[in-house]
Amino acid sequence: MDDPMPIRNKDDTLNLTLIEESILNALMYRERYGLEIMSAIAQASNGERTIGFSSLYPTLRKLEKRGFVTSRWGDEAPEETTGARRRYYKITGSGLQALEKKQQFLNALQHLQPVLGEL
Repeated sequence: MDDPMPIRNKDDTLNLTLIEESILNALMYRERYGLEIMSAIAQASNGERTIGFSSLYPTLRKLEKRGFVTSRWGDEAPEETTGARRRYYKITGSGLQALEKKQQFLNALQHLQPVLGEL
């Protein structure tokens, strides 16, 4: 008998949350530091989608652990960044593949034609 609620595999690339997808998309074409990621998400959604520090950094750590992003400390002088040292995040090849696989799945789902008798 099939299990109606299969156990979620955290390594499954289709298992990206909306916040993870948003972060990866924000990192698609350039590396960014935390505040830039938050700003990019808010700007792209015209302020309808925001992410706070309490969600951003744990999600970035999770994405880094899964191999979807890498990070590095910035080399700016503290006075250039109001005293805080910035950590920059960059999407990896695996992160790009995860986004692509998720998009292919969503596209296939949108265009799926039901087979007669399956409804």
